Amino acid sequence: MEAEEHVSAARGHSAALVLDLLRTAGEAGISRLELAGRTGLTPQAVSKITARLRSGGLAVEAGHRASTGGKPRTVLRLVPSAGYAVGVHLDRDELTTLLADLAGTVLVLRRRPADLGAGAEPVLDAVVEEVRALLAGAPAGATVLGVGVAMPGPLDHRAGVPGRVTGFPEWAGRPVRDELVARLGLPVVLDKDTHAAALALSLRPAAPDSFAYLHLGTGLGAGLVLGGAPLRGDRGGAGELGHQTVQLDGPPCGCGGRGCLEVLCLAAVARGELAEAARVLGTGAANLVRLLDVDRVVLGGRTVLTEPEAFVGGVREVLAGLGLTVPVECAVGRDLVAEGAAWLRTAPVFGREVRSDRPIIGK
Repeated sequence: MEAEEHVSAARGHSAALVLDLLRTAGEAGISRLELAGRTGLTPQAVSKITARLRSGGLAVEAGHRASTGGKPRTVLRLVPSAGYAVGVHLDRDELTTLLADLAGTVLVLRRRPADLGAGAEPVLDAVVEEVRALLAGAPAGATVLGVGVAMPGPLDHRAGVPGRVTGFPEWAGRPVRDELVARLGLPVVLDKDTHAAALALSLRPAAPDSFAYLHLGTGLGAGLVLGGAPLRGDRGGAGELGHQTVQLDGPPCGCGGRGCLEVLCLAAVARGELAEAARVLGTGAANLVRLLDVDRVVLGGRTVLTEPEAFVGGVREVLAGLGLTVPVECAVGRDLVAEGAAWLRTAPVFGREVRSDRPIIGK
């Protein structure tokens, strides 16, 4: 069955709302009456939608729940195996690929060294090889909705083309998405690594309505969630935190500027001065908090995960010193970007995706 046909039952805003509530309910499930109450739809409308979702293989009955009156309520739950997506995290020095179901559960994960500086040909060859290996191990008859690819920005999401990636200008203008579509025969979406990570975090249980995700790995960037949805920006440039100037006439950066947060932070990391790196990162976090008034700051990326307490404590100290009481925490999971890349393909089924327009605050 074609992927688009398989998820056609979820088409429409109301169906997506219902399906997302089924997703967040998990194995416990949710009743039709609860779905009506939480969506504002009539019970009749909910019954029609859930019947369509069941016939499409996206939902099943999961038992009964005691009622305050009358007969027990039938509980419905999502069928995670109704669809799968491949997530690809193309980092500057590493390639991570995974296969995830509709609930975001990772079934298979692969990791290998990579080098963006080696040029697009060998790197894209490696991506194709890894994706094909994942698909070969997918459940029999699996419906694969496509491939999400996340890499350092800047990039043009609509065209599927990277911009001038800091330190790797040879990627600029390469039609990455179209090349992968032609070679894999699947839908492909290309987005920034920080946008993908922010999407994954926004879909986790009890995610705050607004937060800033600061990713420190081989580079420094941010993913912004406002009004419950990640913000890409009209030109895809939202969250380019690493190239915010904080030291006039400071050391040169690969982006062409001077005194950027990224170059200062990575230099401190290279010297082994994690306290200084955390202080620089905290300065960037403070700027975002003051500018956007977010509810939380979340830190992630390989460098942060090596010493999470040092970075969380250092950033929190900078914010507290400026009278900013926003909570600071560390994101769990080394493969957050790859998970978010898979969500780039599956989240739209639930009416959840990265937004390019300017958000209206409030869900």
